[in-house]
Amino acid sequence: MSEVVGWRDPVGRTASLVFDFLGGGWFAILVVPIGVGVAFVFARRPWAALDFVLASAVAAGVCQLLKAAFARSRPDEILLPLDNGSFPSGHTTNAAVIAVSLGLLLQRAWIWVVGMLYLVAMSFTRTYLGAHWITDTVGGALLGAGVAFLVWCLLLPRMHRERFPDAVETRRR
Repeated sequence: MSEVVGWRDPVGRTASLVFDFLGGGWFAILVVPIGVGVAFVFARRPWAALDFVLASAVAAGVCQLLKAAFARSRPDEILLPLDNGSFPSGHTTNAAVIAVSLGLLLQRAWIWVVGMLYLVAMSFTRTYLGAHWITDTVGGALLGAGVAFLVWCLLLPRMHRERFPDAVETRRR
């Protein structure tokens, strides 16, 4: 962690604080899921809306349960006043849900690239600010990606019918 402290400068701190706002609190927990959900509803994809909102809610809930279970302390070099446990990173969990869910739902290469860049930047800034150990951000990324993938698998048949209503289904006997 001491190596990261040596990298800190005003520009990096400002950029990291922007990511801190985007990836946590009421903005990430309420505004992003509701906004993306509404956008999918307007695009006539209600099952995709449910997928995104459900993945966001489940990941946030599981993240808080894991924080309570592990009760891992944060690094000493922290630059922000934060309250609860360090593992896993909630910001990185949220970033992974956004990146993986949108990548799976919209199926565009550029969305995957932008999403992964956002996830890596979020992970880096959490460590840069001293809010998390690297293992916290890796755990958050795996948690968010895993929840996003599992929810997508669960709702995939409905979303397929939603996107391709004229597709012919065949059943095995």
